[in-house]
Amino acid sequence: MQDLTITLLQTTLHWQNKTANLEKNARIFETLGDTDLVILPEMFTTGFTMKPEQLAEDFPGESVDWMAAQAQRLNAVITGSIAVRESSHYYNRLIWMQPNGEYHIYDKRHLFRMAGEDKHYSAGQKRLIVEYKGWRICPLICYDLRFPVWSRNRDDYDFLIYIANWPRVRREPWRALLPARAIENLCYVVGVNRVGEDGNGFAHSGDSMVIGPKGNTLFHSVDEEVSPTMTLSAEALIKFRERFPAHKDADDFVIQ
Repeated sequence: MQDLTITLLQTTLHWQNKTANLEKNARIFETLGDTDLVILPEMFTTGFTMKPEQLAEDFPGESVDWMAAQAQRLNAVITGSIAVRESSHYYNRLIWMQPNGEYHIYDKRHLFRMAGEDKHYSAGQKRLIVEYKGWRICPLICYDLRFPVWSRNRDDYDFLIYIANWPRVRREPWRALLPARAIENLCYVVGVNRVGEDGNGFAHSGDSMVIGPKGNTLFHSVDEEVSPTMTLSAEALIKFRERFPAHKDADDFVIQ
């Protein structure tokens, strides 16, 4: 296990405009230095759309090809979610794209019923844990943050990621729950959220954060487009877990 360098893209999104968003992100990528992992917001090609019938891509499609090309050029993993169509279902699907063009997927488990997401998309049934540079990483999506059982660390990951379109009006739960997940799971947590107003008039403050395993804030940005790169210390995580092995006293459970 070695240190892991990550880059967060906290950006505005062009509403339901895939071409504009891909072009914008490509320009940002050109400014990046060396990194191991680039994290994009939820539905980074369209914004949080409830029109998958019009906007979802057949899977795999253009955006997956774009991610493969960008990951190869950066020699880094790129992750983010898009609206996809597969076998007559629509999914809010996270793609974990590796530099060699191979990828893993995670379909959002908890669909945000208050926006009608459960009426338009199908829920995922399986968590994703990927291994990368010695790290075990669990990527999740937005509303998943509110459900600690789903994100519970069963000694199977070191780093928890949440990508989001989390609106400003509910920023306090976002800012409270990210550190909570780090503390209870003895892991690094990163939340990457968009900024700006979407096509439904909802404002987003960003509040993208990097949280250490003690619950300490390592990075936090509000209301601006930023693409910071920082390094997560493997040694700090390992030593903390050795000194404070609370995970050994956790209650066992099974998800039905």
